[in-house]
Amino acid sequence: VQLQASGGGLVHPGGSLRLSCATSGLSFNTYAIGWFRQAPGKEREGISCTSNREQHTMYSDSVKGRFTISKDNAKKTVYLQMDSLKEEDTAVYYCAADHGVCWSLGAGDFASWGQGTQVTVSS
Repeated sequence: VQLQASGGGLVHPGGSLRLSCATSGLSFNTYAIGWFRQAPGKEREGISCTSNREQHTMYSDSVKGRFTISKDNAKKTVYLQMDSLKEEDTAVYYCAADHGVCWSLGAGDFASWGQGTQVTVSS
C-alpha cells in the first residue's frame, strides 16, 4: 500500500487549499482513507476519514464545517478541501489507509501512511 499526499502550501487566513492523497497497491473500495495533521510540539490529530464501504465520512470538531473530504474512485485518490483556513490549521498533513471502514480518527487505527505535506496559514 502506497499513499502520496500533495497540495500543501502557504495561504492567508480565510483562504483555501485542496490536498490530494493518491493511493496505489490497495483495493480502493475496501479501504478507509484518513487525513491527519501534526503541528510542531503537538500530537498527531485525526481530522477526517472516508470509506466506500457504508459510504461513511467523519470529521473532527476542529474542522467540521470548514473541510470537506471527497474521493475519485477511478483515480483512487482522496481529496481534502480546506476552506476558511485559520493560523491554527498550520501543520504537516498526512493521509493514511486501513482496510475496512472509518472506525475512528485515531492514528493507531491506520496501518499505512504516506509522507506529509506542509500547510502554512499565515498573514
